[in-house]
Amino acid sequence: MRGHALLFLLAFPFFAAALVLLFPQKRRSLTILLSFLLSLLPFGAALRLFFLFPEGSTAPFREISLPWLDPGVPFHLAVDSLSLPLILLTTLLLPITLLASWKNPGEGIKGFLSSLFLLEGALLGVFLSQNALLFYLFWEAVLIPMYFLIGKWGGERRTGAARKFLLYTMAGSVPLLAGILWSFSLYGRGSFEIALWTSAPLLPAALQKILFLLFLSAFAVKLPLFPFHTWLPDAHTEAPTAGSVFLAAVLLKMGVYGFLRLAVPLFPEAVLSFRPALIALALIGVVYGALTAFAQEDMKRLVAYSSVSHMGLIFLGLLTLTPEGYVGGLLQSVNHGLSTGALFLCVGLLYERTHTRLQREYGGTAKAMPAFNLLFLVFLLSSAGLPGLNGFTGEFPIFWALFLKSPWLAGAALTGTVVGAVYLLSLYKRVMTGPEKSLESGTRLLDLSPRELLLLLPLLLLVVWIGLYPSLLTKKMAPPSYIAPFLKEYRLPGGIR
Repeated sequence: MRGHALLFLLAFPFFAAALVLLFPQKRRSLTILLSFLLSLLPFGAALRLFFLFPEGSTAPFREISLPWLDPGVPFHLAVDSLSLPLILLTTLLLPITLLASWKNPGEGIKGFLSSLFLLEGALLGVFLSQNALLFYLFWEAVLIPMYFLIGKWGGERRTGAARKFLLYTMAGSVPLLAGILWSFSLYGRGSFEIALWTSAPLLPAALQKILFLLFLSAFAVKLPLFPFHTWLPDAHTEAPTAGSVFLAAVLLKMGVYGFLRLAVPLFPEAVLSFRPALIALALIGVVYGALTAFAQEDMKRLVAYSSVSHMGLIFLGLLTLTPEGYVGGLLQSVNHGLSTGALFLCVGLLYERTHTRLQREYGGTAKAMPAFNLLFLVFLLSSAGLPGLNGFTGEFPIFWALFLKSPWLAGAALTGTVVGAVYLLSLYKRVMTGPEKSLESGTRLLDLSPRELLLLLPLLLLVVWIGLYPSLLTKKMAPPSYIAPFLKEYRLPGGIR
């Protein structure tokens, strides 16, 4: 695969978004089917790139740079060990969410599908961009399709949720732009190239702190870091299923990516200075998210608050600044995307049948939907971190890194995980077991259709595969050269396998 394949990977979703608008308006099934087939092409390109990527590589694997605004701002794309798993996750989820959207939304299907393709393209742009200005443009571009997915095709309170998402995102993005322009004036050498910035001498500590806070404002909102999380439950709850999946699985990882790609190599002294405060906020997020999830009656809102807890744990791992914390945090970012994305799909499938997400309205669902019961249970246990499933393989190196830093910190973070297991198992008990309940007059719960099995089975396979064989990913997650110097040399007994 040559560098031009990256250009195809980025450009094709935007081309597909335009092409979808030309499909027949009244041929809904055909429109979705053709969109699904189109979405397989970027996934195929990302999958090929993944298998060609050298194990242990710390340098960009493929890159392309084309003339753009001026010599200091080329259209520079590249993929490395940090961006590769997120690119693969993004392209995997689009065909799955398209299959999940077979019955929804009821109106404006072409606009809905185009928005999903635009969202994929913008996300890939964030992960592929190698100059800061291009990075920022794609970072902002993600906002547009996500806003419409929530605001036009969301639930009853979609308008308020979309506005809240917009305001929080913009509140973080404006300081980010200021930080990028200021960094250009200090690091730039007439260029927005991130590689030049990271190879330049470090700025004075005081200046690093100011710039770090400007960058962190955007990354903290996207993570989301407590207390900047309040937009997330509303956005998740009101977004259509496809929007919720992308929001949980990929959009939250933009904060992780930005922190590692820009904040750590550019402002390492500031990261160390603010680390105690960030650890405290992340730890609060772990515990608060778990406790709040436990109190939720709406299943979608429960899964949304679980993301606050899981993302807090991921950020804790990264803040250890160790190889174990880095690999665990990046691996768990992918694992969270798979498991939580699957849970949102499961909740969406139940909602299609019953038109309610309230736990109290369910009971005995396992008897009517045995295949769904099995998959739902596996995804819940994966999210809870059961050994043998993917959640455990990400959490273990994170907790190991936390334990090496502070056993007390590891113990405190573990409380969130324990509470998480309790509310997830409670969710299963209330919804799937017990006496059967009549949800609606004349409503009959049908088990998974072949289409629904097709969209869930790939996630099931990955959940089990990564749980048993995590080196499928970890062997290609070596810290890139611009991050590795800032990681302490702790060794995990037996290695990460």
